[in-house]
Amino acid sequence: MDSPSRRHFIIPTNTDIGASRVRGEEPCTYLCGNSLGLLPKPAEVLVQEELRVWGSRAVQGHHDHPLGREWVKITDHVNPLLGDLLGAREAEVACMGTLTANLHLMMNTFYRPTPDRYKLLCEGKAFPSDQYAFASQVQLHGFKPEDAIIEMNPRQGEFTLREEDILEVIEKHGSSITLVIFSGVQYYTGQWFPMQSITKAAKAQGCICGWDLAHAIGNVPLSLHDWDVDWAVWCSYKYLNSGPGNIAGLYVHEKWDEKPRYAGWWGHDPATRFLMPPIFSPIRGAQGLQLSNPSVLGVASLLGSLQVFKEAGMMGRLRERSVELTAHLEGLLTRSAYFVPPHEAAVKLPLCVGSTDSVQYRRPAFTIITPTAANSRGSQLSLLFFSSDTELMQKVHERLGSYGVMTDERHPNVIRLAPTALYNTIEDCENAAKYLEEVLKELDN
Repeated sequence: MDSPSRRHFIIPTNTDIGASRVRGEEPCTYLCGNSLGLLPKPAEVLVQEELRVWGSRAVQGHHDHPLGREWVKITDHVNPLLGDLLGAREAEVACMGTLTANLHLMMNTFYRPTPDRYKLLCEGKAFPSDQYAFASQVQLHGFKPEDAIIEMNPRQGEFTLREEDILEVIEKHGSSITLVIFSGVQYYTGQWFPMQSITKAAKAQGCICGWDLAHAIGNVPLSLHDWDVDWAVWCSYKYLNSGPGNIAGLYVHEKWDEKPRYAGWWGHDPATRFLMPPIFSPIRGAQGLQLSNPSVLGVASLLGSLQVFKEAGMMGRLRERSVELTAHLEGLLTRSAYFVPPHEAAVKLPLCVGSTDSVQYRRPAFTIITPTAANSRGSQLSLLFFSSDTELMQKVHERLGSYGVMTDERHPNVIRLAPTALYNTIEDCENAAKYLEEVLKELDN
């Protein structure tokens, strides 16, 4: 069964990716949308159009554009669509910058520690760039990361955080916490954190609450404004399919409109921006935080993908399909002869997830460390492999590739599978499960 939006994407063939054991002209089984989304055909068209405008109009394209997308207003085309995906008002959204740069900008703005309230609460094993940003921010404010950063890890024998444990820490340490920041969807385990309850608990304790939505936007439904989220950041090359390293974005709740901000000329009132006045006059809302003019080619590519989202009905129908695909893939995987239920695997593993050690299993085995409940995960299943062969995961990853199944590995022992609603199919899920079983049988001999 095809996704109705699949026709809008360019899918590499098995030949393209060097898959030697399947028919070369067939599209590969692409399950890496959580790392890099596929190329949307409308994005290719729009980028080509902007290149032609650049070639024919040059600098005039900023104010005189033959297709009505003047470059000085190019983000006006994407901000409303981003707002729809985020559950935010258009003025609360800015398409700008890159993920970690925006994270630093938001922390520079909202991390205001005092001698009594200076701590930052986050998940342990946050994405490394976030961890580096957190540590550097607290150090720049004169604190030691080991004192100022509270990292939450799963209970012994478990793979993901419990909601009640997060809320308990916020209540217990809230008076010393100035900033609560989690990932919307955890990149390693695929856990979708209970964003509304965490935000509510943080605000009740007087904390600022921010979110890294790199793996959440375009993946799960969001209601940032109604949840009273203070701020959020994201990238656009994963589930938003805008291209490698492309432009990112940030959200700031409208209640913070009068907060002092870092200024740059693109955040200045467009009516007088090109008059180059000496005094900064910010745009109201998040767009007043824009520092430099955005990449037109990057925004055009993002717009092409967002047009596909709009045609698909945004996250309502897509979420239904995401749940269907992920559940189907999970059902197939759990019937594998090599599958070990998570509670059994957690007991048998000697150390936490990510350890270089492994149990001395004679046969290869795997478990799923992503939550089973649909409301606790997005379009991702993370498979943890273990056996006496410490190279098992890498061998599985490489052999799946030979069968045309593109997966995403996280060393030392996790493979992530992301059945993406816009373009993946039931057949993709079945191919992944079938070839995983073939690979494990081969490695079991």
